[in-house]
Amino acid sequence: TLGRSILRLLPIHSGEIKFSGVNLTALPHRELREVRKKMQMIFQDPYASLNPRMTVYDTLAEPLLLHKIVDRTGLDAAIRELMDNVGLARGFAKKYPHEFSGGQRQRIAIGRALATKPEFIVADEPVSALDVTIQAQILDLLKDLKDEYGLTMLFVSHDLAVIRQIADRVAVLYRGKLEEVGNTSDVFNSPQSDYTQRLLAAIPGKSAA
Repeated sequence: TLGRSILRLLPIHSGEIKFSGVNLTALPHRELREVRKKMQMIFQDPYASLNPRMTVYDTLAEPLLLHKIVDRTGLDAAIRELMDNVGLARGFAKKYPHEFSGGQRQRIAIGRALATKPEFIVADEPVSALDVTIQAQILDLLKDLKDEYGLTMLFVSHDLAVIRQIADRVAVLYRGKLEEVGNTSDVFNSPQSDYTQRLLAAIPGKSAA
């Protein structure tokens, strides 16, 4: 809910959301559309978030053309670059989502999110639907892309091991309210909130300390 609200995919009833000093809650639709080029989302279930009637090529082309990132003459090269960056073979361009594994579908979704060259990405449990081996591959990909593109990423997860691996800072939410926020090492090694301590104590083989 928080991630979708930040991107204005859900209505905001109170408060403000600011991005680069701009109050997104006050922007009219036309101006919000321009800002959205800089903000994208990777959804939890790539199969549900991809159009089953669109090929990889069409999926990646849509944001490129919609936001006028490239014109038709530069489209093929831009799509090849996106596929290379997310580890998809170029021969997959004309295939449909049902022809791929879960990890490959998530790579397509990540490529789509990167198409507009965003500054900020909300990653909503992007590896929870994948098996452990594929999870590690996608996490490594996200970390590499974060560095390469200079991305800020809001990574939403219930998996504390994943959070510890990928996050620079951690915010702990409980019943929709912020319980604790801090550098990852501080939160994991010296949790201040009782709720955070209970979360960490619940990790098999671990303790709050």
